[in-house]
Amino acid sequence: MKEINVLQLFECCRLVCGAKNSLLIDLQRNTYRKVPNQLAELIDFSSGKSIEEIKANYSDEFKEIVDENIQILLDEEYLFFTNNPEWFTEMDLTWDEPRPISNAIIDINKKSNHDFDKIWRQLSCLGCEHIQIRAFDYIDLNIIEEYINQIKNKRIISIDLILLYNSKSSNQDYIDFVHRQPRIHSVLLHGALSDNLVFEPSTGMGFVFSLKNIISSETHCGMVDNSLFNIHIKSFTESIHHNSCLDRKISIDAEGNIKNCPSMKESFGNIRDTTLAEAIEKPGFKKYWDINKDKIRVCKDCEFRYICTDCRAYVEDPEDFLSKPLKCGYNPYTGEWSEWSTNPLKQKAIDFYGMREMMEENNSKYPE
Repeated sequence: MKEINVLQLFECCRLVCGAKNSLLIDLQRNTYRKVPNQLAELIDFSSGKSIEEIKANYSDEFKEIVDENIQILLDEEYLFFTNNPEWFTEMDLTWDEPRPISNAIIDINKKSNHDFDKIWRQLSCLGCEHIQIRAFDYIDLNIIEEYINQIKNKRIISIDLILLYNSKSSNQDYIDFVHRQPRIHSVLLHGALSDNLVFEPSTGMGFVFSLKNIISSETHCGMVDNSLFNIHIKSFTESIHHNSCLDRKISIDAEGNIKNCPSMKESFGNIRDTTLAEAIEKPGFKKYWDINKDKIRVCKDCEFRYICTDCRAYVEDPEDFLSKPLKCGYNPYTGEWSEWSTNPLKQKAIDFYGMREMMEENNSKYPE
């Protein structure tokens, strides 16, 4: 019996369809390729079929185009030929997280008096592995290092720092700092003189960036941009089932209030008199965890929905918690990006959240 060569989509490559375009996401190489929906239909139709079966579905005038597109996808290693398609089982896209909390945000300013030793112990007990600390005021680097040193033998794996730039500390001071602190994943210096990659480590831990814009409050949170896309099998499968920002997250704002996100109004106690374990069991704390992009208006029609972050703190319609993130400028129906802050349809929400002053501050500090 003659064996038939059929086309197969690599299992690490996932096809995600949107309103106008689709994505071919390669979860092994952590890359994606944007394709028109017509090509996505061809890819979906081709899997498990021979070239002859595929071309039989098209008129003669389109058969050459089919050949060209299939060859491109073969060259780029999205498709391959096989005589034994039954050998290739479907990728398991289930997701599970054994830890009650996987990540946390802690905001500080010059008035904050957080007990970091207490916070580290509680986060460690909850299984938290990834932490972001945001400083809206200038905090001496020695003080930050004291906070980090208190982690000691806790299970926390990585820390991202967002710090206000000050000329008292040189770039070399921050480079030396990340060398001393191997758990630091990145340091972002806001309010700096330029947008720049100050230091790129060879290990993948210890990046130092500078940013001209000032991050003066939690209103800067919630940005959606293609530079922030996360292409990784763990985040991809989590996004299919859960919220890509708030799932398994806990936050402490600058005043010590325990929240889903520091930008949200609802508090579940204060770290001074409520434990983090108590807060996550309070009614309503986990209500956002299962709101994936398939449940959010407009986002559910977007091809980027499983690699994009989300924001439930700032949405286009403040009266509809399932509306699109306010700070997203992508239109999945046209396939075009635009500046979200100048969109006339977003101005009412911008004023509702009190973001006007924040945007004017940055625009006036660094005019074009």
